[in-house]
Amino acid sequence: MSDFQKKLEEKVRKQLSSQRVGYLLGAGSSYLNGNGYPLMTNLWDLICGAILPDERAEIQAKLDAGADGIEAALDLLDDGGIHETPHRHLVTEAIAEHFCRLAPALDVHANFLKRISQRSDEVIPIFNLNYDPLLERAAEISRIRLIDGFIGAEHAYYNPTIFQQRLGVVHRSWRGRHFNIIQGTIHLYKLHGSLGWYESKSTGVRRCGFALPVPADAKRLMIPPQHRKATDTISNPYSSLWTELIAFIRHGPFLVNRIVSIGYGMRDEHVNDVIENGLARKDLTLIICARDLREEVFTRWSKKKNVIVITKQQCSLNGEIGSGHPNLWDFEQLSQEV
Repeated sequence: MSDFQKKLEEKVRKQLSSQRVGYLLGAGSSYLNGNGYPLMTNLWDLICGAILPDERAEIQAKLDAGADGIEAALDLLDDGGIHETPHRHLVTEAIAEHFCRLAPALDVHANFLKRISQRSDEVIPIFNLNYDPLLERAAEISRIRLIDGFIGAEHAYYNPTIFQQRLGVVHRSWRGRHFNIIQGTIHLYKLHGSLGWYESKSTGVRRCGFALPVPADAKRLMIPPQHRKATDTISNPYSSLWTELIAFIRHGPFLVNRIVSIGYGMRDEHVNDVIENGLARKDLTLIICARDLREEVFTRWSKKKNVIVITKQQCSLNGEIGSGHPNLWDFEQLSQEV
Protein backbone atom coordinates (compact mmCIF):
# COMPACT_ATOMS: atom_id res chain seq x y z
CA MET A 1 0.00 0.00 0.00
CA SER A 2 1.35 3.42 -0.96
CA ASP A 3 1.97 6.25 1.50
CA PHE A 4 -0.87 8.16 -0.16
CA GLN A 5 -3.34 5.33 0.42
CA LYS A 6 -2.27 4.97 4.05
CA LYS A 7 -2.73 8.68 4.59
CA LEU A 8 -6.10 8.55 2.81
CA GLU A 9 -7.38 5.66 4.93
CA GLU A 10 -6.24 7.31 8.15
CA LYS A 11 -7.94 10.58 7.25
CA VAL A 12 -11.19 8.94 6.13
CA ARG A 13 -11.46 6.73 9.21
CA LYS A 14 -10.87 9.72 11.44
CA GLN A 15 -13.63 11.64 9.67
CA LEU A 16 -16.06 8.70 9.78
CA SER A 17 -15.56 8.23 13.51
CA SER A 18 -16.09 11.91 14.30
CA GLN A 19 -19.32 13.51 15.45
CA ARG A 20 -21.90 15.36 13.37
CA VAL A 21 -21.72 13.13 10.30
CA GLY A 22 -24.44 13.11 7.68
CA TYR A 23 -24.80 10.57 4.88
CA LEU A 24 -25.89 11.00 1.26
CA LEU A 25 -26.74 7.69 -0.43
CA GLY A 26 -27.04 7.19 -4.17
CA ALA A 27 -27.86 4.22 -6.39
CA GLY A 28 -24.47 2.58 -5.80
CA SER A 29 -25.41 1.99 -2.16
CA SER A 30 -28.37 -0.15 -3.23
CA TYR A 31 -26.62 -2.02 -6.04
CA LEU A 32 -24.95 -4.54 -3.68
CA ASN A 33 -22.55 -5.85 -6.33
CA GLY A 34 -25.44 -6.73 -8.63
CA ASN A 35 -27.53 -8.42 -5.95
CA GLY A 36 -29.62 -5.36 -5.08
CA TYR A 37 -31.39 -2.74 -7.16
CA PRO A 38 -30.17 -1.93 -10.69
CA LEU A 39 -28.12 1.12 -11.57
CA MET A 40 -29.49 3.70 -13.97
CA THR A 41 -27.06 2.56 -16.67
CA ASN A 42 -28.82 -0.77 -17.22
CA LEU A 43 -32.29 0.09 -15.93
CA TRP A 44 -33.88 0.73 -19.32
CA ASP A 45 -33.35 -2.85 -20.51
CA LEU A 46 -35.16 -4.09 -17.40
CA ILE A 47 -38.20 -1.81 -17.58
CA CYS A 48 -38.72 -1.04 -21.28
CA GLY A 49 -41.16 -3.92 -21.71
CA ALA A 50 -43.55 -2.26 -19.26
CA ILE A 51 -43.74 1.01 -21.25
CA LEU A 52 -46.57 1.58 -23.71
CA PRO A 53 -45.43 0.76 -27.29
CA ASP A 54 -45.53 4.28 -28.75
CA GLU A 55 -43.72 5.94 -25.86
CA ARG A 56 -41.26 3.03 -25.63
CA ALA A 57 -40.36 3.46 -29.29
CA GLU A 58 -39.85 7.21 -28.85
CA ILE A 59 -37.56 6.74 -25.85
CA GLN A 60 -35.63 3.97 -27.62
CA ALA A 61 -35.17 6.20 -30.66
CA LYS A 62 -33.48 8.85 -28.52
CA LEU A 63 -31.24 6.25 -26.91
CA ASP A 64 -30.31 4.81 -30.30
CA ALA A 65 -29.49 8.32 -31.52
CA GLY A 66 -26.94 8.74 -28.75
CA ALA A 67 -28.82 9.95 -25.68
CA ASP A 68 -26.75 9.21 -22.57
CA GLY A 69 -29.23 7.08 -20.62
CA ILE A 70 -32.90 7.37 -19.70
CA GLU A 71 -32.57 10.80 -18.13
CA ALA A 72 -31.10 12.34 -21.26
CA ALA A 73 -33.69 10.61 -23.45
CA LEU A 74 -36.57 11.93 -21.33
CA ASP A 75 -35.09 15.42 -21.45
CA LEU A 76 -35.01 15.29 -25.25
CA LEU A 77 -38.68 14.30 -25.33
CA ASP A 78 -39.75 17.16 -23.07
CA ASP A 79 -39.90 20.69 -24.42
CA GLY A 80 -40.01 22.13 -20.92
CA GLY A 81 -43.51 23.54 -21.34
CA ILE A 82 -46.35 23.58 -18.85
CA HIS A 83 -47.88 20.43 -20.28
CA GLU A 84 -45.68 17.43 -19.65
CA THR A 85 -45.27 14.51 -21.99
CA PRO A 86 -46.33 11.13 -20.54
CA HIS A 87 -42.91 9.50 -20.90
CA ARG A 88 -41.47 10.37 -17.49
CA HIS A 89 -44.52 9.11 -15.59
CA LEU A 90 -44.62 5.87 -17.57
CA VAL A 91 -40.95 5.36 -16.74
CA THR A 92 -41.62 6.06 -13.06
CA GLU A 93 -44.43 3.51 -12.94
CA ALA A 94 -42.28 0.94 -14.74
CA ILE A 95 -39.44 1.49 -12.27
CA ALA A 96 -41.85 1.07 -9.36
CA GLU A 97 -43.27 -2.15 -10.80
CA HIS A 98 -39.80 -3.60 -11.30
CA PHE A 99 -38.52 -2.52 -7.87
CA CYS A 100 -41.60 -3.96 -6.14
CA ARG A 101 -40.60 -7.42 -7.36
CA LEU A 102 -37.14 -7.22 -5.79
CA ALA A 103 -36.26 -8.20 -2.23
CA PRO A 104 -32.46 -8.07 -1.77
CA ALA A 105 -30.70 -9.20 1.38
CA LEU A 106 -30.69 -6.54 4.11
CA ASP A 107 -27.58 -7.47 6.09
CA VAL A 108 -25.30 -4.72 4.72
CA HIS A 109 -27.86 -1.97 5.32
CA ALA A 110 -28.74 -3.41 8.72
CA ASN A 111 -25.10 -3.36 9.76
CA PHE A 112 -24.71 0.21 8.52
CA LEU A 113 -27.74 1.34 10.55
CA LYS A 114 -26.68 -0.55 13.67
CA ARG A 115 -23.28 1.10 13.67
CA ILE A 116 -24.42 4.68 13.08
CA SER A 117 -27.30 4.34 15.57
CA GLN A 118 -24.71 3.86 18.31
CA ARG A 119 -23.43 7.40 17.86
CA SER A 120 -23.87 9.98 20.59
CA ASP A 121 -25.47 12.59 18.31
CA GLU A 122 -29.12 13.41 18.96
CA VAL A 123 -29.94 13.04 15.27
CA ILE A 124 -28.09 11.21 12.50
CA PRO A 125 -29.31 12.41 9.08
CA ILE A 126 -29.36 10.17 6.01
CA PHE A 127 -30.23 11.86 2.73
CA ASN A 128 -31.27 9.25 0.17
CA LEU A 129 -31.63 9.74 -3.58
CA ASN A 130 -33.01 6.22 -4.14
CA TYR A 131 -36.58 4.92 -4.42
CA ASP A 132 -35.96 1.54 -2.80
CA PRO A 133 -36.96 0.70 0.80
CA LEU A 134 -33.74 -1.06 1.85
CA LEU A 135 -33.02 1.27 4.75
CA GLU A 136 -36.58 1.19 6.06
CA ARG A 137 -36.74 -2.61 5.89
CA ALA A 138 -33.29 -3.00 7.44
CA ALA A 139 -34.25 -0.68 10.31
CA GLU A 140 -37.41 -2.66 10.97
CA ILE A 141 -35.77 -6.09 11.12
CA SER A 142 -32.99 -4.65 13.29
CA ARG A 143 -35.44 -2.83 15.61
CA ILE A 144 -33.72 0.48 15.01
CA ARG A 145 -35.70 3.70 15.31
CA LEU A 146 -35.86 5.45 11.94
CA ILE A 147 -37.95 8.56 11.29
CA ASP A 148 -38.91 9.27 7.66
CA GLY A 149 -41.56 11.97 8.08
CA PHE A 150 -44.57 9.65 8.08
CA ILE A 151 -46.83 8.71 10.99
CA GLY A 152 -49.33 5.87 10.94
CA ALA A 153 -49.73 2.25 9.93
CA GLU A 154 -51.46 1.04 6.76
CA HIS A 155 -51.61 4.45 5.06
CA ALA A 156 -49.27 6.65 7.06
CA TYR A 157 -49.63 10.40 6.66
CA TYR A 158 -46.78 12.85 6.06
CA ASN A 159 -46.00 15.29 8.85
CA PRO A 160 -42.62 17.06 8.47
CA THR A 161 -42.78 18.47 12.01
CA ILE A 162 -41.78 15.03 13.27
CA PHE A 163 -38.24 15.87 12.15
CA GLN A 164 -38.19 18.71 14.70
CA GLN A 165 -39.33 16.50 17.56
CA ARG A 166 -36.96 14.74 19.94
CA LEU A 167 -37.55 11.45 21.71
CA GLY A 168 -36.51 10.97 25.29
CA VAL A 169 -36.93 9.04 28.50
CA VAL A 170 -38.45 10.53 31.63
CA HIS A 171 -36.60 9.62 34.83
CA ARG A 172 -38.10 10.20 38.27
CA SER A 173 -36.01 10.94 41.31
CA TRP A 174 -36.35 12.79 44.60
CA ARG A 175 -35.45 15.96 42.71
CA GLY A 176 -38.36 15.53 40.32
CA ARG A 177 -38.71 14.41 36.73
CA HIS A 178 -35.83 14.58 34.26
CA PHE A 179 -36.13 14.29 30.50
CA ASN A 180 -33.12 12.69 28.78
CA ILE A 181 -33.03 12.85 25.00
CA ILE A 182 -32.40 9.50 23.31
CA GLN A 183 -29.19 9.54 21.31
CA GLY A 184 -28.64 8.03 17.89
CA THR A 185 -32.06 8.60 16.32
CA ILE A 186 -31.84 8.26 12.54
CA HIS A 187 -33.68 10.71 10.31
CA LEU A 188 -34.19 9.50 6.74
CA TYR A 189 -34.84 12.12 4.07
CA LYS A 190 -35.78 10.52 0.74
CA LEU A 191 -35.14 13.46 -1.53
CA HIS A 192 -36.63 11.91 -4.68
CA GLY A 193 -39.48 10.01 -3.07
CA SER A 194 -39.92 6.29 -2.57
CA LEU A 195 -41.86 3.15 -3.26
CA GLY A 196 -45.12 3.33 -1.36
CA TRP A 197 -45.32 7.13 -1.40
CA TYR A 198 -48.38 8.55 -3.07
CA GLU A 199 -50.60 11.63 -3.12
CA SER A 200 -54.37 11.49 -3.04
CA LYS A 201 -56.68 14.43 -3.66
CA SER A 202 -58.80 13.37 -0.70
CA THR A 203 -56.17 12.30 1.84
CA GLY A 204 -52.99 14.15 0.82
CA VAL A 205 -49.45 12.76 0.96
CA ARG A 206 -49.42 9.19 2.24
CA ARG A 207 -47.30 6.06 2.42
CA CYS A 208 -48.59 2.50 2.02
CA GLY A 209 -46.76 -0.82 2.02
CA PHE A 210 -43.71 -0.69 -0.24
CA ALA A 211 -44.83 -3.55 -2.49
CA LEU A 212 -48.51 -2.59 -2.56
CA PRO A 213 -50.20 -0.77 -5.46
CA VAL A 214 -51.14 2.83 -4.74
CA PRO A 215 -54.88 3.61 -4.44
CA ALA A 216 -56.78 4.12 -7.68
CA ASP A 217 -57.37 7.84 -7.09
CA ALA A 218 -53.72 8.59 -6.29
CA LYS A 219 -50.40 9.19 -8.06
CA ARG A 220 -47.00 7.87 -7.10
CA LEU A 221 -44.63 10.31 -5.44
CA MET A 222 -41.37 9.29 -7.08
CA ILE A 223 -39.47 12.02 -8.89
CA PRO A 224 -38.48 10.45 -12.24
CA PRO A 225 -34.98 10.69 -13.71
CA GLN A 226 -35.30 13.85 -15.77
CA HIS A 227 -34.34 17.53 -15.61
CA ARG A 228 -37.79 18.49 -14.28
CA LYS A 229 -36.87 16.78 -11.02
CA ALA A 230 -35.10 19.97 -9.96
CA THR A 231 -38.41 21.86 -10.04
CA ASP A 232 -40.33 18.93 -8.57
CA THR A 233 -38.35 19.34 -5.36
CA ILE A 234 -40.10 22.61 -4.51
CA SER A 235 -43.50 20.90 -4.23
CA ASN A 236 -44.97 19.00 -1.28
CA PRO A 237 -43.57 16.85 0.35
CA TYR A 238 -40.15 17.43 -1.17
CA SER A 239 -39.78 21.08 -0.25
CA SER A 240 -39.62 20.25 3.46
CA LEU A 241 -37.10 17.45 2.86
CA TRP A 242 -34.81 19.71 0.86
CA THR A 243 -35.16 22.42 3.49
CA GLU A 244 -33.76 19.91 5.98
CA LEU A 245 -30.81 19.14 3.69
CA ILE A 246 -30.00 22.83 3.34
CA ALA A 247 -30.34 23.36 7.08
CA PHE A 248 -27.93 20.54 7.96
CA ILE A 249 -25.35 21.63 5.39
CA ARG A 250 -25.61 25.39 5.28
CA HIS A 251 -27.94 27.27 7.62
CA GLY A 252 -28.37 25.30 10.83
CA PRO A 253 -29.35 25.48 13.63
CA PHE A 254 -27.93 21.96 13.75
CA LEU A 255 -25.05 21.65 11.28
CA VAL A 256 -23.18 18.54 10.24
CA ASN A 257 -19.43 18.85 9.85
CA ARG A 258 -19.04 15.93 7.48
CA ILE A 259 -21.13 14.67 4.56
CA VAL A 260 -20.28 11.14 3.41
CA SER A 261 -21.61 10.55 -0.10
CA ILE A 262 -21.82 6.84 -0.98
CA GLY A 263 -22.70 5.49 -4.40
CA TYR A 264 -23.72 8.84 -5.88
CA GLY A 265 -22.10 9.85 -9.17
CA MET A 266 -22.32 13.61 -8.40
CA ARG A 267 -24.29 14.35 -11.58
CA ASP A 268 -27.51 15.89 -10.26
CA GLU A 269 -26.90 19.63 -10.28
CA HIS A 270 -29.83 20.41 -7.98
CA VAL A 271 -28.10 18.22 -5.39
CA ASN A 272 -24.61 19.47 -6.16
CA ASP A 273 -25.64 23.12 -5.82
CA VAL A 274 -26.71 22.57 -2.22
CA ILE A 275 -23.51 20.69 -1.40
CA GLU A 276 -21.27 23.25 -3.08
CA ASN A 277 -22.94 26.10 -1.21
CA GLY A 278 -22.33 24.23 2.03
CA LEU A 279 -18.65 23.80 1.24
CA ALA A 280 -18.25 27.55 1.66
CA ARG A 281 -18.13 26.61 5.34
CA LYS A 282 -14.54 25.96 6.42
CA ASP A 283 -15.69 23.35 8.93
CA LEU A 284 -17.56 21.13 6.45
CA THR A 285 -15.83 18.18 4.79
CA LEU A 286 -17.31 16.24 1.88
CA ILE A 287 -16.23 12.62 1.39
CA ILE A 288 -17.24 11.19 -2.00
CA CYS A 289 -17.18 7.38 -2.22
CA ALA A 290 -18.09 5.96 -5.62
CA ARG A 291 -16.80 3.10 -7.72
CA ASP A 292 -16.41 5.39 -10.74
CA LEU A 293 -16.78 9.07 -11.50
CA ARG A 294 -16.69 10.72 -14.87
CA GLU A 295 -13.39 12.45 -15.45
CA GLU A 296 -14.94 15.92 -15.51
CA VAL A 297 -16.79 15.15 -12.27
CA PHE A 298 -13.61 13.93 -10.56
CA THR A 299 -11.74 17.02 -11.74
CA ARG A 300 -14.43 19.35 -10.43
CA TRP A 301 -14.53 17.98 -6.89
CA SER A 302 -10.93 16.82 -6.44
CA LYS A 303 -9.68 20.41 -6.65
CA LYS A 304 -11.45 21.44 -3.46
CA LYS A 305 -9.44 21.55 -0.25
CA ASN A 306 -12.28 20.34 1.98
CA VAL A 307 -13.24 17.39 -0.25
CA ILE A 308 -11.98 13.80 -0.25
CA VAL A 309 -12.73 11.68 -3.32
CA ILE A 310 -12.40 7.88 -3.31
CA THR A 311 -12.89 5.78 -6.45
CA LYS A 312 -11.43 2.56 -7.75
CA GLN A 313 -9.27 4.34 -10.33
CA GLN A 314 -8.09 7.47 -8.55
CA CYS A 315 -8.52 9.37 -5.31
CA SER A 316 -7.94 12.85 -3.98
CA LEU A 317 -7.20 14.01 -0.46
CA ASN A 318 -7.87 17.70 0.11
CA GLY A 319 -6.61 18.55 -3.38
CA GLU A 320 -3.79 15.98 -3.57
CA ILE A 321 -4.34 13.40 -6.34
CA GLY A 322 -3.29 9.79 -5.87
CA SER A 323 -4.01 6.23 -6.91
CA GLY A 324 -7.38 4.56 -6.53
CA HIS A 325 -8.46 2.41 -3.61
CA PRO A 326 -9.58 -1.23 -4.02
CA ASN A 327 -12.61 -1.11 -1.71
CA LEU A 328 -12.95 2.00 0.46
CA TRP A 329 -15.53 3.38 -2.01
CA ASP A 330 -17.77 0.30 -1.59
CA PHE A 331 -20.87 0.53 0.60
CA GLU A 332 -20.30 -2.92 2.08
CA GLN A 333 -16.79 -1.93 3.17
CA LEU A 334 -17.93 1.46 4.43
CA SER A 335 -20.68 -0.18 6.50
CA GLN A 336 -17.85 -1.70 8.53
CA GLU A 337 -16.07 1.65 8.92
CA VAL A 338 -18.77 4.12 9.98
